Amino acid sequence: MTEVLVLRNAHAIATLAGGTRRGAAQGDAAVLVREDDSLALAIVDGAIAAVGARDAVDRVLAGLGLDPADQPAVDVRGGLLTPGLVDAHTHLLFGGSRERELLLRQQGAGYLEILAAGGGILSSVDSTRAATAEALQDHGRRWLREMLSHGVTTAEVKTGYGLDLDTELRCLEVAGRLDREGPVELVPTYLGAHAVPRALRGRPDAADAHLDDIIANQLPRIAEQGIARFCDVFCELGVFDAAQSRRVLLAGRAHGLSPRLHADEIHDSLGAALAAELGAASADHLAAISPDGIEALGGAADAGMPVVATLLPATTLYLMSSHYAPARALIERGVPVALGTDFNPGTSPTPNLQLVLSLACLQLHLTPQEALVAATVNSARAVGLEGTHGTLETGRQADVVAWAVPSVEQLPTWLGADLVRTVVKRGRIVVGDAPATAG
Repeated sequence: MTEVLVLRNAHAIATLAGGTRRGAAQGDAAVLVREDDSLALAIVDGAIAAVGARDAVDRVLAGLGLDPADQPAVDVRGGLLTPGLVDAHTHLLFGGSRERELLLRQQGAGYLEILAAGGGILSSVDSTRAATAEALQDHGRRWLREMLSHGVTTAEVKTGYGLDLDTELRCLEVAGRLDREGPVELVPTYLGAHAVPRALRGRPDAADAHLDDIIANQLPRIAEQGIARFCDVFCELGVFDAAQSRRVLLAGRAHGLSPRLHADEIHDSLGAALAAELGAASADHLAAISPDGIEALGGAADAGMPVVATLLPATTLYLMSSHYAPARALIERGVPVALGTDFNPGTSPTPNLQLVLSLACLQLHLTPQEALVAATVNSARAVGLEGTHGTLETGRQADVVAWAVPSVEQLPTWLGADLVRTVVKRGRIVVGDAPATAG
């Protein structure tokens, strides 16, 4: 039986049609506007069938043998339609919490100082290793509901709070279960090289010893499990340097896992240049990227092999830093920019990508359209889903959000407000009221 859903009476539809954006095109959300609120979007069997003026959409439905007046429909009430948001960087699965670190930062402790003292990531590792798969699944389900309520329909999910094989496999298994359960679609990433485990600290070869274990023992089992799609590494001073990061990312690629990396978050650690060299899907954070790093990413984009710069302004805010990623310089150099929450218990405990859109405008100086591009079509590219997600085009997977504002410009204006009216995932309503029969 054919499943149909129609969204009617929209004031604006940001289609994001046309693929990954960079340079001046970063600011083009391909927005349709009708002052009489007569825009519509039709979905047939989970895919977008038509977008545009209501009469044109109705003609498409009629051409498919479907009476427009008989189809289930949602009244958007003069609101905005966008693709479902794609959160390109999260650490969804962890045990415990780290509220004590807020006080430590208020007292002047830095991120790497807290990590060196056994806090930060290592604190989450202790709690995550102790958590059962069921507890992690309940935790992940809770926060995915929260993400969905803010318009996120797809999220990248990293491991990295296990650092040992058993816990990393357990977290990936939970990510796989949550993805199958839905409605939020998950893109799992293996991040075994997130930090040096507590048991190895104090050894002069601690970092290399951990990477030896990753390459010899963890990666073969991760690949055999078949859930992770990417391999990530924390390329940062005091964690893993560029040479060490290259080593683990190449090993991951040999096991079929595409590279992505945490790059140049606190110091210029040559992570952006490494991402360009390896053709990584994404280089994330970049708050301390150098001019040479920007040029390396720009050169990769010019050569037709763009590495998406995934920026995480909520992290910079929560770390009480004023040193945000140079988004304008990246855009001006032609680097495609995406956004993520970096949702995690210690440095960015927010599941709200809509709030990140606001921070991108306030702190990174993106325009509202640039920020929406960064949270949809470009973030889809960052997680390897550019062919199916992030736009409202005929034939694409029907992930759609109806917002209680009439324009893209208003989306980041209402800071932290509850603006979501309806969320559609794969053609089915997952947030909002059931549709009525069209009339």
